[in-house]
Amino acid sequence: MMTVLEASPLNCQGTCVCASDVISCSRKELSVIPSGLPMYLAMLDVTHNNLTRLRAEWIPVPLTKLHTLLLSHNHITFVSSEAFDLTPNLRHLDLSCNKLRALDENAFSALENLEVLVLFKNSILDIDRSAFDEMKHLQKLYLSYNLVTRFPVELVKDGEKLPELSLLDLSFNQIKSLPVPQLRVLPAWLANRLYLHGNQLTCNCELYGLYWNWHVRQLASTVDFREQLRCYPPSQQRTVSINVFSLNDSEYMNCSIVRESGMEVYLEDTVILNCDTKQRDVSQVWVTPRNEIHKHYDGEEINSSISILNNGSLQIRHIRLEDRGTYTCYAQSDVLNETLYVTLSVFNLTRHVHPDTLNTAYTTLVGCVASVILVLIYLYMTPCRCWCRTGDRGQGEDRDSIRSSVLSATPNHETTSDKAALSRHVAFLEPPGDLRGQNGKLKPNGSQDTPGIKNNSLQPSSPQRKLSDPGSISSVFSDTPIVV
Repeated sequence: MMTVLEASPLNCQGTCVCASDVISCSRKELSVIPSGLPMYLAMLDVTHNNLTRLRAEWIPVPLTKLHTLLLSHNHITFVSSEAFDLTPNLRHLDLSCNKLRALDENAFSALENLEVLVLFKNSILDIDRSAFDEMKHLQKLYLSYNLVTRFPVELVKDGEKLPELSLLDLSFNQIKSLPVPQLRVLPAWLANRLYLHGNQLTCNCELYGLYWNWHVRQLASTVDFREQLRCYPPSQQRTVSINVFSLNDSEYMNCSIVRESGMEVYLEDTVILNCDTKQRDVSQVWVTPRNEIHKHYDGEEINSSISILNNGSLQIRHIRLEDRGTYTCYAQSDVLNETLYVTLSVFNLTRHVHPDTLNTAYTTLVGCVASVILVLIYLYMTPCRCWCRTGDRGQGEDRDSIRSSVLSATPNHETTSDKAALSRHVAFLEPPGDLRGQNGKLKPNGSQDTPGIKNNSLQPSSPQRKLSDPGSISSVFSDTPIVV
C-alpha cells in the first residue's frame, strides 16, 4: 500500500522565504510542496529538494498569477498531465536535473502560455509526438543532456506545432542521424539557435553540407560550438570522433564544399525572395540590381511588378530579363544589422512552352532523322513476294511490273523476266565503260548480262539474268517527277 504524503503548511519563518509574491523553499529537504500557497503567488522556487512526483493535486486552488515554477535538482520521475491545470498562466517551468524518463502524451498541453521549458539533464528517452501540443507560445525548449535518440522533427516542421519556437537545445543526446532535408529549409532565425553538438552523429557528406551552409551564414549554433560538432565515421567502432568540418579532407570523406546558390526562374513567373535573417521582427530594406530601394509600407505595392510582403520578402511578378541580377536585403533592428544577397537568374523562355514554339534546333534534328528514315525505306523496304498463297502465284510477276514502274518515269514493256531482275541493288550497279555516254550517263539502249546469284534457293534455275532497262536505272537519279 502506497503512503500518500501530506503537505505541510507554508512556513514563511522557518521553512521558506516569502518576499511579496515570491516564495523560495530551496534546499529544505522537502518531499512535497507546502500547502496553503497564497493566490497572489507569482514565482515559486522549490529547487534542491527531495520531490519525486508532481501530481494533479499538488495545489488545491488555482494559482492564476503564477508565472514561474522552479523544480530543478529534485528526484522527480513522474509529472501528471493534469499537474498544470490550475496554473494556466505559467510562462517559465524548470524541471532540469531530475529523473524523468519519458514525456507522455499531452504532458504539457495545459501550458498554453508557457514560453520557456527547461528539461535538460534528465534521463528522457522517449518523447511522445503530442507531448508539446497546444503550446503555441513556447519560445525556448531545453532538452540537452538526455538520452533522446530521435530528432523530434515535428517540433520544427513548418512551424505548425510550435510557431514561436526560436531555441531548441538537443545537444549531448544519443541522436545518430538528422533529417537533413527538413533542417536545410528551416528559417535562419530558428536554425541559428538549433543546438545539436555533442550527439552520436554518423559522418556523411549530407551532414557536412548542412553544417557548412549554417557556418557560412554565421549561425550561432555552428559558430559558437564549432569544435564540438563531431561525428563518427560509418562502419567503424564509435571510439574516436572527428570534427564535421574535416569531412572535406581527402583523408576522410572528401566532401565537396557547398556554396550558396541563387534562384532560377522563367519569363513571366512570379517569384518571392526571402530575407532569411537570424532574428525575427526586423525591418527589411531591399535594393535591386538597378540600385532601386524598396521599403515596406504596410503591404503597399511599390510599382506594378515589385512589392514587399508582410514578412519582409520581396515579390516580383511577371519576371523579365531585366530583373536578373543580385538583390540585397538589409535587415535592421536594435540588436542586429545583417546583409543578405539573393542572386536571381532568368531563363529566356516561359515555363510553359506552346507546342508550336518548339526549339528550332530540335525540330531541325527531328526533320533530318525523319528524312533519312524515309530515304532508307524508299531504297530498301521493297515488298516481298508472297509465294505461300497459290492463288497469287501467277500474279507475282504482274505485281513486279507494277512495282518497277515506281522506279521508272517512262513506260516499260519488256518481258516480266527482265522486270523481275530489278532489285534493290540496281541503283548501285557500276555500268561498264562502253555504256556510258556524255557526262558519264548510261546509254539509253544499253544492256548488260549479269551472272546469277550463287546458292540462291529462291532462284535455282536462273544462272544468268539481265539488268533492267537502263532508262529505269537512270530515272532514279533524274529530275523527272516520280508518279505513283
